[in-house]
Amino acid sequence: MRRVAVIVLAGAVLAAPAAAEARGQVEVMVVGKREVLVPAKHVPLAKRFAGVDGKRCALGRATPLSALAGTGISFRLVDYGACSRRPRDAGSLYVRQIGRDRASGRNGWVYKVGRRSGSGGAADPAGPFGTGRKLRAGQRVLWFWCVKDASDSCQRTLETSAAGTIAPGGALAVTVRGYDENGRGVPVAGATVRLGDATAVTGADGVASVTAPATPGSYAVQASKPGLVLSFPRAVEVG
Repeated sequence: MRRVAVIVLAGAVLAAPAAAEARGQVEVMVVGKREVLVPAKHVPLAKRFAGVDGKRCALGRATPLSALAGTGISFRLVDYGACSRRPRDAGSLYVRQIGRDRASGRNGWVYKVGRRSGSGGAADPAGPFGTGRKLRAGQRVLWFWCVKDASDSCQRTLETSAAGTIAPGGALAVTVRGYDENGRGVPVAGATVRLGDATAVTGADGVASVTAPATPGSYAVQASKPGLVLSFPRAVEVG
């Protein structure tokens, strides 16, 4: 078994989803044990490299591991195979540590593409779900610290839905759902929804009514709840 510390520095451009897709980017967020390590940012799909025992090992351009590397955060890998300069040999790379958060016991790092947890290695040439389909521009990749429960499942990840525009000072209805590893969602009660400086808490139906800022502009709505993984920010236009 070989272990490696990897530090990759790469710029990421914040952009609207349509622009990100046009430029061949995915949106990536990294949520650690106690804090967000990388806020949501757009990362170009690109072939990248990781050093392993003095070797340069290629990470396929459209893989969750390359997307993680593109955020610029430091991480550690374990190579259970024989990675090389060919991306097809990177399927056995395992992310053991991101930032200061290192895998321990049953808990550790996992990724989701959209709402579903990947079923393959983060650099597997067969793609996140073993179907041969790689990452596509415009998709969201979430890396998060998984805390296993009694059924050996990770905690749910949050997602918000709301109207894209709202009048200044208006009431915005935000629905919060929590998704399991297979992408099955349920309404989440007791989640805190934030829009600008305003907050509201969801009821039993997973819906919160939050007051929009009085000043027109573009704002992010985001949901959080202890024990669950906070949502990607969703843009709301106030005006």
